[in-house]
Amino acid sequence: MTKFLFYLSAFALVLGVLIVFHELGHYLAARRLGVKVLRFSIGFGRPLWSRRLGRDGTEWAIAAFPLGGYVKMLDEREGPVSTEELSRSFNRQSVWRRMVIVAAGPLANFALAILLYWGLFWQGSLEIKPILGTPMANSAAAAAGLENGELVRKIGDERIQTWQDLRWTLLEQAAEQDEVTLEVINGRDEIATRRLDVSAVRRAGWQGDPMEMLGFRLFRPVLPAVLAKVMANGIADRAGLRPDDEILAIDARLVENWDDVVQRIRAAPGKKLALEVLRDGEHLEITVIPASVDERGQKIGRIGVAPRDNGPSRDQLMIHVDYDPGQAFTKALAETWSKSSFTLVMIGKMFTGEVSWRNISGPVTIADYAGQSAKLGADSYLKFMALVSISLGVLNLLPIPILDGGHLLYYLVEIVRRKPLSERAMEAGQQIGLALLIMLMAFAFYNDINRLFSG
Repeated sequence: MTKFLFYLSAFALVLGVLIVFHELGHYLAARRLGVKVLRFSIGFGRPLWSRRLGRDGTEWAIAAFPLGGYVKMLDEREGPVSTEELSRSFNRQSVWRRMVIVAAGPLANFALAILLYWGLFWQGSLEIKPILGTPMANSAAAAAGLENGELVRKIGDERIQTWQDLRWTLLEQAAEQDEVTLEVINGRDEIATRRLDVSAVRRAGWQGDPMEMLGFRLFRPVLPAVLAKVMANGIADRAGLRPDDEILAIDARLVENWDDVVQRIRAAPGKKLALEVLRDGEHLEITVIPASVDERGQKIGRIGVAPRDNGPSRDQLMIHVDYDPGQAFTKALAETWSKSSFTLVMIGKMFTGEVSWRNISGPVTIADYAGQSAKLGADSYLKFMALVSISLGVLNLLPIPILDGGHLLYYLVEIVRRKPLSERAMEAGQQIGLALLIMLMAFAFYNDINRLFSG
């Protein structure tokens, strides 16, 4: 229950901030251009809370259905307008002014993403270096000749500093081509070039984890099977295991390193395991029964121990990345543009069938990601918020009636025709747009439920 409330709170905060920023974009543009705002609502339906504030008595409200919001402006099409306020009516504004007011909402979402990225890049963060682990057998990474411990420096002409850079750049490149070139530093400190086939990502319709699809693994230092910590009153503690014990074998099978220990214990939830242990030069046999723990819908074994870290130092595996204010702002602009264009490309590929519609996520999946990113810390949570803000901005600019992009399409037609579309044509467009939006939401909910039950 605590986890559910934490995830729900993380989701509600993201959703609330994004909706407020989006609607503030419309509101501020309308006020700046002299249009009277009647209501600023977070959510749809019956208001749960409302207050009238300001010279115009604008109603500020929080409504019952929270997945969205709106700004209601003075408009002759929606009710009578007094003669003295006709100039402040939305429908009396020039087409260019109406376009600015409508576009201001999505632009506010892009502005929020830029501000978040700017702050994050300026502050800096500790990131994982793009050091590769042994690639999965029979994978594209293995076929490319990538080896354990290689550091990726470049993909094509793009400089790679972190594991996230590696992941994102591979995604971008895979959207446009079948093969990419990686420049790496191998274990002998030599610069080498690897050619990687990334077509498997497209063939799979972009479903699943692309890095896993290509066979990439994060480098993990080889640690000895020596215990550093034993959880008090845990399974290992009650069985008699102690810090500094070295595990030599499990069920008479020799153990080579800590990974062996982890894999064998994870694979044996609720099963009795015989551990051969070396303690102060003496060989002991200790029996443990790993607890059965649920992890992403699968049962795994755990006994409550941690290894002694005799591998590479933290400084060798991590890098602190930061920028001065000017560089941070430039990078924030580039990051927002890159993710916006990638989102648009992926949407286009959905319509051509290259990307599976199963990639569409609804509120359940977004809430899950919100909770997971919040658990990882403020940096991850704010990056997630920026990414969702970009997605919301792009989605709202799609030329679908009922969305901001649909209204902008109407206004472009009005510019070409030199007169507005008829009320009947606009109403028909709104009905089509609403039907499309309901279908999209239903599909997103279906994908959420499918992910939930499939783990």
